[in-house]
Amino acid sequence: MPRILLIKLTSLGDLIHALPALSDAQSARPGIEFDWVVDENFQEIAGWHPAVKGIITTNHREWRGALAQAETHGSISKTIEQIRASEYDLVIDAQGNFKTALLSLFAKGPRAGFDSRSVREWIAHLAYQRRFSASKNAHAIERLRRLLASALDYAVPDSPPDFRIRRDRFVRPKVDLPGEYLVFVHSASWKTKLWPERHWHELIKKAVHAGFRVLLPWGNSQEEARAKRLAIGPGVQVLPRLSLSEIGYVIAKARACVCMDTGLSHLAAALDVPSITLYGSTDSGLIGASGASQVHLKSDRFCSPCRSKTCRYSSGDNPCLEQIGPDRVLGELLRLTGPVSGSTLRPIPVSPVSAAARTAS
Repeated sequence: MPRILLIKLTSLGDLIHALPALSDAQSARPGIEFDWVVDENFQEIAGWHPAVKGIITTNHREWRGALAQAETHGSISKTIEQIRASEYDLVIDAQGNFKTALLSLFAKGPRAGFDSRSVREWIAHLAYQRRFSASKNAHAIERLRRLLASALDYAVPDSPPDFRIRRDRFVRPKVDLPGEYLVFVHSASWKTKLWPERHWHELIKKAVHAGFRVLLPWGNSQEEARAKRLAIGPGVQVLPRLSLSEIGYVIAKARACVCMDTGLSHLAAALDVPSITLYGSTDSGLIGASGASQVHLKSDRFCSPCRSKTCRYSSGDNPCLEQIGPDRVLGELLRLTGPVSGSTLRPIPVSPVSAAARTAS
């Protein structure tokens, strides 16, 4: 029974992108088992996939700021001991940067990863004994599917990505949820990924008027403050802080989502929840949410996608996302969902192109 060590630490969206590659491997190599080295904040994601049998966590984000502390040394030693505790048929670094390549050197087993032209940080490829090509112009999901297929010697399937998430691992949160609702994912890690709050206010008002209930998740104090600013009036609910398995439960039950380009947009897509994701600074062709009934709304501003965390043309709202108006988003939302039962509003007629594969520029 092949036993593989997979190293991919972060982030939420990138970890979701790795799941179809595990599904391919599980189908092509029955009985294969993975141990996954992952950031402790995202370990729930690793546990969602049936091919993952063991989870080894790191706390590398905390390590960087406290390398002189004895507690940090103990935490690093514990992770290394866990990595070295087992013999592996293959060690695959699916992240491809210096820190993950360094972790791979502690593992017992042949090491594989991206080659010098495909890896994220060039120096990382020197750690691998087996190196494989995957174009940087391909979508992240496709790159990972190619890497594991090459490393484990099977053909990449022609089928769409199969995330194979075990929904029985989700946890129902201790909060009253409406019978039917939308989830609006209003936050993102980059300032250039944020939609203007006045647009969110307008969309929420129109969605509630159409008969929808709107839920607003958050993950830190800044996001919580934004959610509370947006939750003005009836029909909108700020969720409490939830674990990933709890927010997975909430999203899986949603009628639809509207998202910024952030990890939860990829989770919604992986769960086949109809969703609209807004793209300005990032390239949906390389990292866009992939799944059934996904609509990508892209800015047509000359500088988009800039792939930058800061906008060189504005210190306020992002011009690229500002031009995507609430009415446009609501129109796409009604195409995906249809009207709420009892509402007098009707969806805008659907064009001949299916929303399941549509990208709106």
